[in-house]
Amino acid sequence: MLTQNEPIKKVKLLNPEHPNKSTGIINGKSSGLLNWNDIAYPQMYDLYQTLLSNFWIAKEINMQDDIKQWGHLSDEEQNAFLKINTQLACLDSLQTPTMSQVMDYVTDSSFKAIFAVISQQEAVHNESYSYILSSLIPLQEQNARFNEAKTDPIIMKRNQLILDAYEQFRENPTPRTLLALAINSINLEGIYFYAGFAFFYHLARQQKMLKTSTMISYIQRDEMQHAYFMSQFIRILLTENPSLHTKENIDYIYHSIEQATQLEKEWADHIFENISGIDLPEFKGYLEYLANKRLRQLGLENLYEERKNPMPWIQVFSDEMINDTKSDFFEQKSRTYTKVTESNGFDEL
Repeated sequence: MLTQNEPIKKVKLLNPEHPNKSTGIINGKSSGLLNWNDIAYPQMYDLYQTLLSNFWIAKEINMQDDIKQWGHLSDEEQNAFLKINTQLACLDSLQTPTMSQVMDYVTDSSFKAIFAVISQQEAVHNESYSYILSSLIPLQEQNARFNEAKTDPIIMKRNQLILDAYEQFRENPTPRTLLALAINSINLEGIYFYAGFAFFYHLARQQKMLKTSTMISYIQRDEMQHAYFMSQFIRILLTENPSLHTKENIDYIYHSIEQATQLEKEWADHIFENISGIDLPEFKGYLEYLANKRLRQLGLENLYEERKNPMPWIQVFSDEMINDTKSDFFEQKSRTYTKVTESNGFDEL
């Protein structure tokens, strides 16, 4: 059994001497062949099917209405729109190769398949943001906005939390750095992205840029499942690798999510300062609401005061409205699912 700081080796493509059903998501024994009818965590097939059923492409959406409305947005709205759009695109640019890299170290072939789909969907999201930009502004301005991600100190500070965790795993793949990568993937997909989506929904509630908000809702439907999958991945990782299940690492989870929430609050102060109709204290409460939601998906207690969504107007764009939220499969009763139960670790998280 690996210790938390022991290097994880890349998994060979084929191990004929090992069983097809993996004995662990990392450092397990697996042939590398995937039979979806014989996997260690059968519920992963349901998630895989859900991800596939979400398939869409950006050019399905006709942007003509938004093109006509673009000139009617205020200068402040246009600036926030472009900054948020390009920041989401930049982060997805990093997410695509990161999810692909994790595949090299995960033993369980069903998890490899899901990481592959997530990587592909992040590439589609990245293209979608580019598609929106190409409809609204010339290439020279697009490039200037993308370059902000490499120079703006507020943007760089916000993104460094994610980058550091991803680069640490890239340079030193261990169970501990994989855990950090997974947590920061949740920060990215479950907090940063959702906060960005909120701005486009703010415009949509005023009947502005509705085609963009439609595309954002498709992206959110994907990201909801990505964040959910990563939370389940972490819970299995902690259960299968007791050396990871320490107070220090649980404290790290809380600290990392708190950091992401605080950084997003600072970003909100910067990006929404002059946006009429967005109440910053209310928005910061929404970020805390998201942080609590991510922690509960991990089986952990709330970090912030228990509250309902403090932005009632965004309910129409919530996960529950966009797509029925999957129940946590760790809480489901299933005769075919016995790998993880309440008696082997999750009630201690």
